[in-house]
Amino acid sequence: MKNVKTLALAATAVAAISGNAFAADRSDIYATDYKWMQFNAMYAIDEHPIAPGADAEHNYLEMEFGGRKGVVDLYGYVDVFNLANSNSGDKGDGKSKLFMKFAPRFSLDAITGKDLSFGPVQEVYFSTLFNWGGLIDGAESVNTSFWGVGADVNVPWLGKTGMNLYAHYNIDTKEWNGYQFSANWFKPFYFFDNKSFLSFQGYIDYQFGADEKNSYNDNGQFVNTTFTSSGGNIFFGLYWHSDNYALGYGLKGFQDVYLLKDGGTYGLDTTGWAHYFSATYKF
Repeated sequence: MKNVKTLALAATAVAAISGNAFAADRSDIYATDYKWMQFNAMYAIDEHPIAPGADAEHNYLEMEFGGRKGVVDLYGYVDVFNLANSNSGDKGDGKSKLFMKFAPRFSLDAITGKDLSFGPVQEVYFSTLFNWGGLIDGAESVNTSFWGVGADVNVPWLGKTGMNLYAHYNIDTKEWNGYQFSANWFKPFYFFDNKSFLSFQGYIDYQFGADEKNSYNDNGQFVNTTFTSSGGNIFFGLYWHSDNYALGYGLKGFQDVYLLKDGGTYGLDTTGWAHYFSATYKF
């Protein structure tokens, strides 16, 4: 959830410019540098995957950060689950405490010194994404990386929207397996007299074209028991923002998330909906 001061201004500016009305100035690659960090106290209900019989509710602390420095555009977060180490919920009893995501993108405009914008595309990137952690009841931990191309795209009403198309590389098995399309947005849409505002923000992560990794059952039949060829999640958030604080609710949909087949080998529920509540302090 991006910094209120930087992104609210950026979203307003983008909304005022249609298509490629002005050529971008790439002469000073540090001209638009910024950085931000915030801590989110979170509570999740029915976050997938869900293990059989699990309570499927947990608290966690999220350190979220991002910014731009020269050619590098960065977003990331670190989640620490079950802060009080409670036995209730689905993150107790020695479950994984950490999940981390880092998504550095490298501006090809800034690297080449050329304006590569066209139509609604404002800037082009070499994009990467790394996920680490999140072991759930014997299932493989999510140690994956993604490599591809990305762009900032001016989408009607939403404004500046980050889009990326990646090839997926599994760090644990050391193999390429499928692709992922990702998009994220931050849209302030209602402003109060005290300069706080409401925003619609969210993202899509959808994997496709993956090897299902079929295996033989006890009868010697070739079956798919664990992995699917496609899956992902989508998040819709409604947030109130001020300069120093934010409060929000998010609805997240999952479909065979992490390419784990719903009810497959590990018995995990990997398809469904989850609810997230958050309180944020901004630095």
